[in-house]
Amino acid sequence: MTSHEDGAAGSLLLDEQLCFALYAAQRAVTAAYRPLLDELGLTYPQYLVLLVLWERGETTVKELAGALRLDYGTVSPLLKRLESAGLVRRERAAGDERSVLVACTGRAEELRERAARVPGALLAATELGGPEVARLREELWRLTEKAQSAADRAR
Repeated sequence: MTSHEDGAAGSLLLDEQLCFALYAAQRAVTAAYRPLLDELGLTYPQYLVLLVLWERGETTVKELAGALRLDYGTVSPLLKRLESAGLVRRERAAGDERSVLVACTGRAEELRERAARVPGALLAATELGGPEVARLREELWRLTEKAQSAADRAR
């Protein structure tokens, strides 16, 4: 480790905080998505819900929350708003009354075709190339795993 790295490890400078770099990047990426999603009438969290449903089809609220790494209390209002917009339907599972199934409506399936343009439009807007995006995504998932392990050990 270099002396710069040693100093940065204990630094309290804002711009040297990993958490702040991630926070700033997340806010900037979400802001870049906003005009693209506004055209679809979706917020970023609603878009994420639909991505899961488009990928998996009908799923339980519990599975959806797990896929999004969110708790039930966060997912439930999102689903309520998507249901009010006519994009998803919720119903109790026949075999287990405690389980709620969520599925896209025909309107959401129609929106899927327009949403398919969003990832490419974001890459064009940010001027990131496919290999760079793949590398960043891989590194972020690795960080997520390590941070989740640390959080689990701290409990």
